[in-house]
Amino acid sequence: MTLQEQFDAAVAQSKELTKRPTNEELLKIYALFKQATEGDVSGERPGGFDFKAIAKFDAWAELKGKTVEQAKQEYVDFMATLVHHYK
Repeated sequence: MTLQEQFDAAVAQSKELTKRPTNEELLKIYALFKQATEGDVSGERPGGFDFKAIAKFDAWAELKGKTVEQAKQEYVDFMATLVHHYK
């Protein structure tokens, strides 16, 4: 199975969790997915009181410089851990 196939399967698994991961875990899922699919974060950091958007931006920005392949592999590995805990 190629890395892309593993990544696609992990994305599908993320939608089948029976329990909700913690906010920190959700941010990590989001950031790894964005890094794996879009690369480094772009645009300006949200301002004001949109704390959710700020947290998402910051989580993604922390992965700056990580390659698409690295992010996909980390996403696959992290989802395997979450599936074990939440499925």
